[in-house]
Amino acid sequence: MQAYSNDIEAANALADSFNKLKTEIARVIIGQDEVVKLMLTGVFCQGHSLLVGVPGLAKTLMVQTISSALDLQFKRIQFTPDLMPSDIVGAETMDKERNFQFVRGPIFANIILADEINRTPPKTQAALLESMQEYAVTIAGQRYELPRPFFVLATQNPIEQEGTYPLPEAQLDRFMFNIFLDYPTYQQELDIVKMTTADEMATVKKVLTAEEIQYFQHLVRRVPVADNVVEYAVKLSHMTRPGKNGSTIANDYLEWGAGPRASQFLVLGAKCNALLNKKYSPDIEDIRAVAAPVLRHRMVRNFKAEADGITVDGIIEKLIASH
Repeated sequence: MQAYSNDIEAANALADSFNKLKTEIARVIIGQDEVVKLMLTGVFCQGHSLLVGVPGLAKTLMVQTISSALDLQFKRIQFTPDLMPSDIVGAETMDKERNFQFVRGPIFANIILADEINRTPPKTQAALLESMQEYAVTIAGQRYELPRPFFVLATQNPIEQEGTYPLPEAQLDRFMFNIFLDYPTYQQELDIVKMTTADEMATVKKVLTAEEIQYFQHLVRRVPVADNVVEYAVKLSHMTRPGKNGSTIANDYLEWGAGPRASQFLVLGAKCNALLNKKYSPDIEDIRAVAAPVLRHRMVRNFKAEADGITVDGIIEKLIASH
């Protein structure tokens, strides 16, 4: 890994690496620039991301492409109704000498693609809780550390509800970002069809190693933040909590709001967003840039909001406009 003389030089290197990653990923993924930026922001913040979109928007391909551009170990877990916790974390088995030994599951990798995570029961979903928070798993009283860096990129289909199990709030709160994928534009879809129906397949080069990613993760945390920016992030989280802060928007439309982890992720995401835009300290606009993906899965609408057709993103926009 290259040695940097100071954090300014390292910050510039991070922005350059981000641009190289975007270029490589664009060889396979057309459009979805904001989605790719958020996913890479999650990587540099050591956070997990949940991708939500209708079938056919290349959610799985996007995760696979990002993993191809990072020199990391990648494992895909297809979540199904019959998946067991041991299929994720591993289990103890007996060898020929009748001794127990631990056989590691696919969770022991750097990038975990939890494909269609809501298709498995809560018991199996919960197998990810310890690993996502503590970067370790406990089997038969023995703790096993996971490789670093480690992050979970999960996909979910929002329209197909039969045979699915909604993610518990504790599980959702482990994800730094909840990222929505929208349909491509007409021109983007033309380019997608031309590329995917040809005989040649695009290849992606490795851009960053595990050591470099970990260095940049520490760099993001060292970014200085002005007190007013931190106060803005905390105030925005507080405004989502009905009955706690006098926010009429939250009182009118929300059952409950975001916890302290949202404030932490708002500041952390703003730090990384600033660096990716070649700024050395975040401002309030950087908080607003990550507000929707950080907050949308931590807020629950009440009946009035659903009856009035007001979305969670609409509520976030109202909160930002009033703050």
